[in-house]
Amino acid sequence: MASVIKRGPWTIWKDVIFALFVREIRTGFNDKFGISWSVINPVAFIFILSFVRGRMDGGDSHTIPTFVYMAYGLILIQSFLQTLSASAKSIAKAKTLFAFRQVQPISAVIAASLFELLVKVFVALGIVLIMYFLGLEIRVDNPLLLMACFMLLWLFSMSIGLIFGVLELYVKEVKKFRELASRPMFFISGVFFSLQDFPKEYWYLMDWNPILHAIELSRYAAYTTYGQSGVSVEYLSLITLSFMFLAMVVYKGFWRQAISR
Repeated sequence: MASVIKRGPWTIWKDVIFALFVREIRTGFNDKFGISWSVINPVAFIFILSFVRGRMDGGDSHTIPTFVYMAYGLILIQSFLQTLSASAKSIAKAKTLFAFRQVQPISAVIAASLFELLVKVFVALGIVLIMYFLGLEIRVDNPLLLMACFMLLWLFSMSIGLIFGVLELYVKEVKKFRELASRPMFFISGVFFSLQDFPKEYWYLMDWNPILHAIELSRYAAYTTYGQSGVSVEYLSLITLSFMFLAMVVYKGFWRQAISR
């Protein structure tokens, strides 16, 4: 006689997220290049920008090798932008699956965000491997702070993506606003220039940006000689928790009506 295995809500939710995560992997790496292009593209960009920045500062940017300086900036900004985009699109992308009551929009958002996290882990490992072969120093003075910055920024981008994902089901034009608002982030988040490159009296124009805090703190975590003037992990944590709370409020209040539209 066959036995019936009863699963609790948490087990079902975990299985749904895993299934959606596997779906993201299959659809994300179904081309000829697969994950290799996800590594080659940012690495090539890092080399180009490192060359440009290196011509300006002689190879070191505030005690950090220029290649490493640019690598942290580009990996984190791309992590933010791509996680934001993927999580915002994931709800509409998986809308047909919501006919099954076990599948909920937040599961699709988490699965898409986890996929982007996986991609960035491979990118980071690829850059570390390149640094090893190039003979560059592989150094992280505070690995816990580095992981905290990366995870806080990932949670922040996923939270914003969840908010936009719900809103875009009501008003499709919100997608255009999201894309327009995300474009300047590459230039105002300390990717190419450091906060230390500007006079302190102008820092208030930029240090409201939590992405800037994450990038500058990650560089400080790698090289403590870089310093952490003008940025703080407390501010990054507060902003992340605030947007996570806001995302949960929006999701809890509107997801049922949103997917029925």
